[in-house]
Amino acid sequence: MTAAIEAAGLAKRFGETVALTSVDLAAEQGTVLGLLGPNGAGKTTAVRILATLLRPDGGQAFVHGHDVAKAPDRVRDIIGLTGQYASVDDTLTGVENLVFLGRLLGRSRADSRRTALSLLERFGLTDAGDRTAKTYSGGMRRRLDLAACLVGDPKVIFLDEPTTGLDPNARDQLWEIIRGEVRRGVTVLLTTQYLEEADQLADDIVVIDHGSVVARGTPEILKREVGRPTLQVRPLDGAHLDRVAAIVSEVTGGHTVEGQAVTSRVSDTAALYAVVRRLDEAGIAVTELSIREPSLDEVFKQLTTGAPV
Repeated sequence: MTAAIEAAGLAKRFGETVALTSVDLAAEQGTVLGLLGPNGAGKTTAVRILATLLRPDGGQAFVHGHDVAKAPDRVRDIIGLTGQYASVDDTLTGVENLVFLGRLLGRSRADSRRTALSLLERFGLTDAGDRTAKTYSGGMRRRLDLAACLVGDPKVIFLDEPTTGLDPNARDQLWEIIRGEVRRGVTVLLTTQYLEEADQLADDIVVIDHGSVVARGTPEILKREVGRPTLQVRPLDGAHLDRVAAIVSEVTGGHTVEGQAVTSRVSDTAALYAVVRRLDEAGIAVTELSIREPSLDEVFKQLTTGAPV
């Protein structure tokens, strides 16, 4: 099966600055590939190459089998792109924004209007369709921007930090829209600074730092392979906190006190059972005793800064 997005050995320089060094990535049709990395890691450069806005200095990239450097027009026919900020025209209504884009794509006025109305309904913007975009909230503008990205019915969409600046409710709405597009078979390449977003949406993740791939895999695999679980114990009686800390440290080799809870990194669940036995022997009751898997934020921190997790 041909990957919807595929890149091998991508390289790009801007003068003396190396933006990308031999980056490989791939995404199957109808999936979300999360491209993560700190500011300046090369995420946007990779997206701009895949979207035919930049030519690579090395390597190759394909979208549904079309070479982005040799057949950019074929690629542009099947992709959509949204940047970090909504790019809609504030002076046009929601309908007019989408009709305008349809006309630019060579569609008739009637067909463009039908597409516009359909997209506004799909994105929950029908009631605002006749209002100018400058009256839209931030979340509404981002939904309109994503709708604009879909006017050409793309097979692949590139979302470069699509929820920047959105409140949690608006972000959740946009997430559900993205999930809906994926269910329709659209492939998404997502860059984001919000690790929860990647955890929620991405089927696979590629982490880049200083222009190079430092890790790849599903969110679950990255959390399992890179991070370690956290044991947390909260005594019923705060007076027992020091004794609990001593027990945890003796079992695991270290501990951290966070408020009225003791935490420690562990290698496996065996530490949990050992702590349970020691607490029972000491007659200490607890209100919490759990093991938490590492978050994607913790994994990201280790991969891009070397901080232990």
